Amino acid sequence: MSSLQQAGSQSDPAFAYPEPPSDRTRWILDARPMRREPERIEGRAAAFLWEEEWQGGNTILPGLTVFLANRECPWRCVMCDLWRGASSKPVGAGDILAQFDAALASRQARRMDWVKLYNAGSFFDVGAIPPSCHDGIAYRCRGISRLIVESHPALIGDRVRSFLRLLATGVTLEVAMGLETIHPIAHERLNKRTRPVDFAQAAGRLKEMGVGVRMFLLASPPFVRRDRALEWLLRSVDFALDAGADPVVVIPTRGGNGAMERLRVAGDWEEGPLE
Repeated sequence: MSSLQQAGSQSDPAFAYPEPPSDRTRWILDARPMRREPERIEGRAAAFLWEEEWQGGNTILPGLTVFLANRECPWRCVMCDLWRGASSKPVGAGDILAQFDAALASRQARRMDWVKLYNAGSFFDVGAIPPSCHDGIAYRCRGISRLIVESHPALIGDRVRSFLRLLATGVTLEVAMGLETIHPIAHERLNKRTRPVDFAQAAGRLKEMGVGVRMFLLASPPFVRRDRALEWLLRSVDFALDAGADPVVVIPTRGGNGAMERLRVAGDWEEGPLE
């Protein structure tokens, strides 16, 4: 019985989330609505944004966020909907660099202090971002102060060190990781195949390398009662800060991927403001 069912929520056992972790990925995939393969033009990013980001105090700096068109992430988290824009075909190193170039070409006279390269997965997944394009990415980031990429904590190690050696002097690398929540039951059931301690250990390895750490949290994750969501969010923020994350980014939890709708019916997720 789920934590939300224990709280008295109405539930439908036909939509029950599997207890064995080995069955969860299939349940998540089966819940997906039918979709058409997104049409994409080679060398064009899924999207990019010129935006400003708060740096602490009164400092706000401009930069470029590029959402690279890429393959689907092999970690299929129950709340993720980024697979909607993923390609079923491999994306080569030349295509990755062309996507970055296309976004950079829109710069004109804009100031660019930082760059985020997000690929709806892990930058250090060699099946997503081929290491053969790392040198080209590093070359294109000369002159900025910070490059932010995303990664699963299991990939934090030698691949990060190798890429770090390519960056020009003065460019700080920052790695973003999706901790989501430290609620012990909820975190385990997200299908990330991680524990909160894995994020703390990965953050420690990054800090030892001189790499910055960013962590993402869900405002109201599944498997956490809504009346306890704020409490667990604050606990998760403290955990992330203690692990060395700066910044910590809170993301609203959304439906629309099929799995979250099943969880709502089963009584494992409630939408609405934090209480």
